[in-house]
Amino acid sequence: MSKIIIRGGALLLLTAVAGSLLTMSANAEGGADNGQAAQTNNAGAGAQAQQNPLLAEWTGPFGGVPPFDRVQVAQFKPALEAGMAEQLAEIDQIARDPAPPTFENTIAAMERAGQALDRVQAVYGVWGSTMNTPEFQAVQREMAPRLAAFNDKITQNEALFRRIEAVYNSRAKARLTPEQQRLSWLYYTNFVRAGARLGAEAKTRLSQINQQLAGLYTRFSQNLLADETEQFLTLKGEEELAGLPASLRDAAAAAAASKKLTGAWVITNTRSSVDPFLTYSDRRDLREKAWRMFVNRGDNGDKNDNNSIITEVLALRAERAKLLGYQTHAHWRLENAMAKTPERAMELMEAVWKPAVARVREEVADMQALADREGARIKIEPWDYRYYMEKVRKQRYDLDQNEVKQYLQLEKLREGIFWVAGEVFGFDFRAAPGVPVYHPDVRVWEVTDRKSGRHVGLWYFDPYAREGKRSGAWMNAYRSQERMDRDITTIVSNNSNFVKGKPGEPVLISWDDAETMFHEFGHALHGLSSNVTYPTLAGTAVARDYVEFPSQLLEHWLPTPEVLQRFAVHYQTGKPIPQTLVDRIKRASTFNQGFDTTEYLSSALVDMKLHLAGAQKIDPDEFERRTLAELGMPSELVMRHRTPQFGHVFSSDSYSAGYYSYLWSDVLTADAYEAFTEGGGAYDRKVAERLRKFIFSVGNTLDPAEAYRAFRGRDPRVEALMRKRGFPVAGQKGDGKTPAKPGIKRR
Repeated sequence: MSKIIIRGGALLLLTAVAGSLLTMSANAEGGADNGQAAQTNNAGAGAQAQQNPLLAEWTGPFGGVPPFDRVQVAQFKPALEAGMAEQLAEIDQIARDPAPPTFENTIAAMERAGQALDRVQAVYGVWGSTMNTPEFQAVQREMAPRLAAFNDKITQNEALFRRIEAVYNSRAKARLTPEQQRLSWLYYTNFVRAGARLGAEAKTRLSQINQQLAGLYTRFSQNLLADETEQFLTLKGEEELAGLPASLRDAAAAAAASKKLTGAWVITNTRSSVDPFLTYSDRRDLREKAWRMFVNRGDNGDKNDNNSIITEVLALRAERAKLLGYQTHAHWRLENAMAKTPERAMELMEAVWKPAVARVREEVADMQALADREGARIKIEPWDYRYYMEKVRKQRYDLDQNEVKQYLQLEKLREGIFWVAGEVFGFDFRAAPGVPVYHPDVRVWEVTDRKSGRHVGLWYFDPYAREGKRSGAWMNAYRSQERMDRDITTIVSNNSNFVKGKPGEPVLISWDDAETMFHEFGHALHGLSSNVTYPTLAGTAVARDYVEFPSQLLEHWLPTPEVLQRFAVHYQTGKPIPQTLVDRIKRASTFNQGFDTTEYLSSALVDMKLHLAGAQKIDPDEFERRTLAELGMPSELVMRHRTPQFGHVFSSDSYSAGYYSYLWSDVLTADAYEAFTEGGGAYDRKVAERLRKFIFSVGNTLDPAEAYRAFRGRDPRVEALMRKRGFPVAGQKGDGKTPAKPGIKRR
């Protein structure tokens, strides 16, 4: 099953069933006329595989690797068509099997079907997120609705569903293994949720909706990428560089050179470029320009404007939910999540919202007082927040993020995450330079088990920004671990958008970026740790509000002394970060939590309220303004992801009505890390073993609440989250500002 984690950790399943993000490796159709048609389709696909590398079985070392070095954009359309035809023929044979339905001839057979299409979509997903040229975008626009229609042919195959239902309801199910029972439940539940029980007319309309949505998602993503590519801020002369550190100047110079601009510096329209500019630029007028450029992506009333697309998406989602028998899209999406209902998710968000906004008021007061003392004669605006936040941090904690950055080298931190993986998970990493890659920036490592030397999988690393690559950071799975018929190891990647500086010099990153690096590697470790039989249940294929738990948890290992002393070393002297500086980082660990939590939560609340609005026609900008006003959103900051650029929610069904998941998962994260601190610390071997056994290795073979209880011995407690973020905890003495690791930084 091809899948991508997009950041923030959105889990985008490319072979989704009717937009419901099912982790299935096979699909079905009820339409092929006879066995002869199936044979013809298979023969045709087999012939194409000889000429099209996308269809061929992966060859080479490590159980085969993607043929990235032989891919041409012109190959995608015929490969997708052939893969779909082959898979439909395979599924037709399952649906028409005259033998009584069993787990083996129905569920397991579906797991084995569609392998050629899985291979094609694995590479298709990589090109869509990292090599997205205009030529490739044309393929996306044509194929997105066709892939949606293909998925509907599967879930709407009545003969196939009757077999799945028979296996699920069979008395023989009790003799299946727990994993087989879980897989049977998942297939049955997902088919029902995707409309398998609807009448013919409703199924036809559902398929129309899904095809329309697929096209709209593609347009939304391409519009957003266009704004991020075409818009940038050009700086000329020393005056416009005032306040910028050398590393940011070098990155801006490199960005200008890539655009063939001489005597200039460029701030690109991505978070990795804009956020540091807003933090350090002394030019308030330019900060405002950069801020407006960034927050108005997809919202400029031009050819790339996303507002009308969002209106259509929301209406279609509401109609689909009604067709499927749900009150709203939010109720449909959360039914099988940990939260179960939108009301439970809202309850958690509202509990955190008030203390977060109260902390913002304190932060703004501190910044305004400092600006007044400096004689700035301004009122703090959103383009001032990061700038004065950094000044307050320096004043209060004697902590300069530029000073910290000198100890955070990208390659050293990569070595650091490898070291943590060895200490906590027992993995070793060895460079695999001969593996084909899709861009010269990409490097590959083999992952092995430290005790046995067993091959575990491959890890690809694509760290740098470039045109045609979506912004943010994410994890990608090219191949899922399984052992149905033989041991198949996983292939995963981490992708980010660090900006290159001068050639030959180390890339220095911020503390926030270092956290993101650990976060995304947590997703990769989740995939690498997988130890299941069936691919649909492997690795990160878990509930939306659970998938961010393992990744957010790994962030806690960055500030451990063992990591900092070994890998946070000065880029010039090689000396480890001084303990005095580490102490200052710890003292400031809950600083700015009002901003971080409020900008995230505002996005999550608007997302949920948009999808609880039902069938009412939505003007996205007006709805956003009104909702934020009702919430009491501080005027000094904006949503982390404004609606017209909210790719998590509108580039797929992905995190729709599900952006709350980061907060839900962080309750688990905070509580789970306290298991380590209550024990022998971050590297407690017994706690680490429980973590691997019950959380990282089990995939979706267990209900997530059951898995968490097996690890922790009880349900999670929200008080741990409040302590982590430095917010007041009911019944706890003091002001609640206990130093803790900083909260989540949303990608």
